[in-house]
Amino acid sequence: MFLLIRRAIGGLCLVCILLVILMGLGTLVPRPFFESIQTEAREPDKKRTILVLSNPIHTDIALPADPDVLEAFSFVSNTGLALDFQGVFWVVFGWGGRSFYVETPTWGHLKPGPVIDALTWDKSVMHVRRTGPIAVELESVREVHLSEIEFDRLLDSIRLSFELDKNGDPIPIPNAAYDAHDIFFSAKGGFNALLGCNTWTARVLRTAGLQTGTWTPLPMTLNWSLDLHNHF
Repeated sequence: MFLLIRRAIGGLCLVCILLVILMGLGTLVPRPFFESIQTEAREPDKKRTILVLSNPIHTDIALPADPDVLEAFSFVSNTGLALDFQGVFWVVFGWGGRSFYVETPTWGHLKPGPVIDALTWDKSVMHVRRTGPIAVELESVREVHLSEIEFDRLLDSIRLSFELDKNGDPIPIPNAAYDAHDIFFSAKGGFNALLGCNTWTARVLRTAGLQTGTWTPLPMTLNWSLDLHNHF
């Protein structure tokens, strides 16, 4: 029995070491490997600012509540969450596992079922939140400046993350909001902790012309890779 326990602990340690090595390589090796040709589209005199918001396990992308953003996501307002609401400065988007994301608004709501779903496989959702000013000096907030072309590519990539019904409309999830300022929609793709919210954030940032690490499952690895592979 003792030998089996030692082997189990040794196997677990080996898996942990392998994951650390893979995350290190995933951060150091850029994707795309060569600097994207989209960077040629950058306009030094005209920039659009977005925010990458981080907590210990999750990242979101905040877009300014400008007219083109409100138009691109008008279906959110039509569904019942008015994005042109008074005092709204940012519209925040996050992709994640349906069970964990919807059922865990705070750590106090953490339950075993959603955790198991997140570690195995789950349906995915898009979370949309309207918010007021965000203090950009916080460590959890990163400003990213994009050209108009890059910004439009980012908008398109986020919109393409929403699952559509047979009529081509995004699908809201009833009674899934945390409060009066957010809403959930069905999203494309399945969710797993190893290919989760932070790899989604990295992917949509790459569509805008940025380089990220090849595999960035944690917010810190994504942020490290952004610092390492881009000229901010």
